[in-house]
Amino acid sequence: MAELPRVFDPSALEEDPKAPLGAETAERDLEAGLRPQNLTEFVGQERLLSNLRVAIQAARARGDSLDHTLFSGPPGLGKTSLARILAHELGTRLVPTSGPALERPRDLVGILTQLKRGDVLFIDEVHRIPAPVEEYLYSAMEDFSVDFTIDQGPHARVVPLQIAPFTLVGATTREGLLSAPFRSRFGIAERLVPYPPEDLVRILLRSASILSIGLDDSGAQLIAERSRGTPRIANRFLRRVRDFAQVAGSKSVDGRLAAETLARLGVDQHGLEELDRRILGVMAHNPELPVGLKTIAAAVGESEDTIEEVFEPHLLRCGFLQKTARGRMVTPRGLEALGLDPRSAGEPGLFA
Repeated sequence: MAELPRVFDPSALEEDPKAPLGAETAERDLEAGLRPQNLTEFVGQERLLSNLRVAIQAARARGDSLDHTLFSGPPGLGKTSLARILAHELGTRLVPTSGPALERPRDLVGILTQLKRGDVLFIDEVHRIPAPVEEYLYSAMEDFSVDFTIDQGPHARVVPLQIAPFTLVGATTREGLLSAPFRSRFGIAERLVPYPPEDLVRILLRSASILSIGLDDSGAQLIAERSRGTPRIANRFLRRVRDFAQVAGSKSVDGRLAAETLARLGVDQHGLEELDRRILGVMAHNPELPVGLKTIAAAVGESEDTIEEVFEPHLLRCGFLQKTARGRMVTPRGLEALGLDPRSAGEPGLFA
């Protein structure tokens, strides 16, 4: 007889409260403490929040589970926070996992059979779910049932399992990698977009109050403008600024201290970090010729996926880089961001 699905124990996902608190755990806990706990605390993405409020209110009034929900968009914009908020607003339990963790169908069956009515199953990096596991999700999402096979060969038989109605919340940075049948089973599909500086200022002021550090308007504005429209980056910068303020004996962060800290972290006035400048620098060797992604990745020592998903979006939004059919090219604005004159860039000896 084939091995039955493993029973999923949600408590296994929790940290041991008696375990020593390492630096990585402390940083993760600090970041989690800055996350909004409900829709009222969530800043920005107003259209998305308005749609979610309606969907949640309607589902609660009917006594139904919320439709399966897909959040897509660049990393750090709040997809995981929204999944937690959904469970909180619905008054149900959040069961988190990730696409790479679901290696075999029985991994998924073990989780599904332990869900209670209305639970929120959150799958991060949902685009990385293996195809056999994804196919198991089809019937689970539509009919709230799964089948698994016992025995092999002529003695094999399929045992159907009914599961409690639940809400699947998927988060992905690459929606295009989801298969059409899988994507179509999400009743709610929302894309998060980068935040304007004014929203990031509100997020930073809230985070500063949680961290018990003073932050004036000039400091919040400067950090917001250099955070790539991403709350995660803004909060990371704020924590580093807090460190510098503490060492300097300052109880408040102003624009001068924020600028000095970010400069020491290698972040310029455009929000560009060292690797951003190196990516632009590769193309600036000959700005009139496009450069392939593989060439850029090899030159800067970073993976193609990381360049395409993490660094390129900001460079494109700022107008520092453009994509062509033949490759990437730096723009005149990108050359100016590097401190180069677009009229003389590419001259012999410029990068010697």
